[in-house]
Amino acid sequence: MRRLSSKRLTLRLVKQQDAEFILELYNSEDFLRFVGDKGIKTVDDAQLYIQNNILAMHEEYGVCLLLVERSGTKEKLGVCGLIKRPELTAYDIGYGFKPAAYGQGYGYEAGQAVLDYARHQPKITELVAITTSDNGASQALLTKLGFTYVKVQDAISDTVDLLLYQMSLHCE
Repeated sequence: MRRLSSKRLTLRLVKQQDAEFILELYNSEDFLRFVGDKGIKTVDDAQLYIQNNILAMHEEYGVCLLLVERSGTKEKLGVCGLIKRPELTAYDIGYGFKPAAYGQGYGYEAGQAVLDYARHQPKITELVAITTSDNGASQALLTKLGFTYVKVQDAISDTVDLLLYQMSLHCE
C-alpha cells in the first residue's frame, strides 16, 4: 500500500517532508475534536509521528494512512488509509481532511481507492471504521462507502460515544 490513485487524487506514503502539513492537519479544530490530540505540537513532533506511527505501521503491517493529494497540483488535502489497531480484529479505514477540502467528495473518492485496494488483498476479508456519535459527516461518508453500523464501541466522554461500523469484503 504505497501509492493509490483515483480520477482526481493520488494517495501516497507520507514523507518526512510532509511534517508541516501533518502538524497543521492534526491540529485543526475538527481533527482534534473527532480524532483526538496525537501530541503533535511542533514540526519535530510531526516528523517523529510520521516515522514512529505512520511509517512504522506500514513497515510492520503493509498498511498505513496515506497522504491524499490533488492529482496534477499536488495540493495536500488530508490522509486516508488502513490502520491496524491491536484492539480490533480487522483493519480500520481512517481518514482526515483539511477544512478547505470538505464538501468536494474527496473523502468518498479517497475512501473508494482504499476500498478498491483492500478488496484485492486476500488477507483482508473485512474492514471496520470508528467515528464519534457527534460526527454526522463521517457517519454519512461511511454509509455511502458501504459500511454498516454495528454498535456503540466505547464511551470516550460523558457526552460522545464511539460508533463501530463494519464491511465484509470479497476478493475478486
